[in-house]
Amino acid sequence: MNTSALHELIQRAHLHDASSGDLKHQLEAHLERLHPSIRIPGSDALGVLKRFIVAYIEQVPEVLEAANQVAREAGIEACIKPVLTVAEQFFLQPPSLMAGHEGLEGLLDEAYLAHRLVEEINDRYIAHLGQPLIPLDTTVANLIAHQLIGEPFANQLDEAVHHAVDGMLDDASFAQDSVAAYRERLQDPQTEAAWKRWPCLSRQLGVELHLDESREAV
Repeated sequence: MNTSALHELIQRAHLHDASSGDLKHQLEAHLERLHPSIRIPGSDALGVLKRFIVAYIEQVPEVLEAANQVAREAGIEACIKPVLTVAEQFFLQPPSLMAGHEGLEGLLDEAYLAHRLVEEINDRYIAHLGQPLIPLDTTVANLIAHQLIGEPFANQLDEAVHHAVDGMLDDASFAQDSVAAYRERLQDPQTEAAWKRWPCLSRQLGVELHLDESREAV
């Protein structure tokens, strides 16, 4: 994975935002119509949301590298690497529907694509092996990012993810001997202990999604 290029892109986005203030202006507008399911602790909602977005973006290179490393060690890199490369390219060469999105605001969209792609990989591993490829739970963080991006654009990004994954990880991908060997390794206590170090990303970043209250608000 070309993580150095991803880090450089993120650094450029930070510099752009430092001079433009685009992310701050976007978040100020979002705060007035923030979905009631998103709960932010403390009084500095703007600061918490900005830290959430920055950390969500900066997690992408590490998540992609972690997934690639696990796939390599498990002997299933040939299956996973093409999908991770697509996630990387979402960042480095975003789809045309992202045109005009710059700075950290633009990278939120691209980070959402990358995190959702890894989430899709994890979902397929859970369906076939009972556990995800990597243990970082981004589901709630992705739902929060979806709300911040807003519909219908976030739905378009979801469609791009589904289109990218379809055909790359089919049932045949999980019928290989290397995948069967990996399934056995998942029962190793050392593997379970290592995975406990990976918390829920949204909780780690200080933002939660209260789904029950969301349903009551609808």
